[in-house]
Amino acid sequence: MSERPLNRLKVVLVENQKTSKWLAEQLGVSAVTVSKWCTNMHQPSLPQLTEIADVLEVDVRSLICSTK
Repeated sequence: MSERPLNRLKVVLVENQKTSKWLAEQLGVSAVTVSKWCTNMHQPSLPQLTEIADVLEVDVRSLICSTK
């Protein structure tokens, strides 16, 4: 049984034609950090999710996988 991803960041970046490197630069974090978020190895905090949504101009809910 594989673990379900917790966030959709990688998908939303592709949908918005943005790279993880671009996002890292916008947020002032390392590309490694964004990579870990995109692969669901680590999760951004709720304040970081809000900032990510603002930078990508999307609803924060689009960044989170539904539990239902």
